[in-house]
Amino acid sequence: MKKIRVGILGATGMVGQQFVSLLQDHPWFEITALAASEKSAGKPYVEAVQWVQSEPLPEAVADLPVREARPGLPCEVVFSGLDASAAESIERAFADAGYAVISNARNYRMHPKVPLLVPEVNPNHIELIRRQQEGHPKRGFIVTNPNCSTTGLVLGVLPLWRRFGIRRMLVTTLQAVSGAGFPGLPAMQMLGNVLPHIRGEAEKIQTEPRKLFGSLEGDRVRAAEIQIGAQCNRVPVLNGHLISVSLELRQQATLDAVRETLRQFVSPLAEWNLPSAPPQPVRFVEDPFAPQPARDLMADGGMTVTVGQLAPCPVLDYRLVILVHNTIRGAAGGAILNAEWLHVNGYL
Repeated sequence: MKKIRVGILGATGMVGQQFVSLLQDHPWFEITALAASEKSAGKPYVEAVQWVQSEPLPEAVADLPVREARPGLPCEVVFSGLDASAAESIERAFADAGYAVISNARNYRMHPKVPLLVPEVNPNHIELIRRQQEGHPKRGFIVTNPNCSTTGLVLGVLPLWRRFGIRRMLVTTLQAVSGAGFPGLPAMQMLGNVLPHIRGEAEKIQTEPRKLFGSLEGDRVRAAEIQIGAQCNRVPVLNGHLISVSLELRQQATLDAVRETLRQFVSPLAEWNLPSAPPQPVRFVEDPFAPQPARDLMADGGMTVTVGQLAPCPVLDYRLVILVHNTIRGAAGGAILNAEWLHVNGYL
């Protein structure tokens, strides 16, 4: 098949670099444009970027010129790794110009016409795109993926949500420093320390799952009836967010039933053969010392969340711990999977 031309907005940042890494050799998409701030525009990518990924900078994009982040890029789809401070107006300009915008930024996540998408969780929410396109002849649109911790949370509890329902959750996150972007937090803040507050994170975790688990009713999403309390901490780990969850189910369930539900979960995307979709998006482990970022983070290339520490909770019903790769499944990889889902459904 002829590859779809894609561009990356914010290509020099942490998430932008992850997009570059994951899109190299993608069977459906080809990077034809890189865009960043004015200070980077006009330089070859290899000169504009301070490459921090573990693998070498791909030769195929090293000499691509970095452009300003504005419509006119030679592509049909743009992946946005822009900071929220710049994303709103730039992403809207691209959508108005007819581009498909697949965004990692927070600005449009809760917009009633914009899908907040994790394909295993709410695949039919892409129908909201038609609302965006009404009256716009160029047919551009925006689709977002959730906050990185939200992604791990909704995937980790998805099997239980589907079988038993969930009434309440108490969530505590231990979030890696890469989630703060590049160049990140000062060493004096993080070495030997934990920051017990991440601005805006708890609010996202408390609201975004309600839209993701919500039901599409006509041309709007009715938010799911679930109560969530969240506390968020930044810890001195490079990659990987740990999410501790205590939850109350809507239906009574034995520990064995909960365990088997997590263990036997099958990806609802299996039949589609999407290049980035893991065959087992939820990996359940019973090792008493798992999950750990150092050991479990790269399951299925970082696209699978790992769930462990399942036990009865003396306050609610059960507790568990979820591990998600924040810059792959929680950011660039999740956005690429969204684009693949859009493509097989005829939106790209």
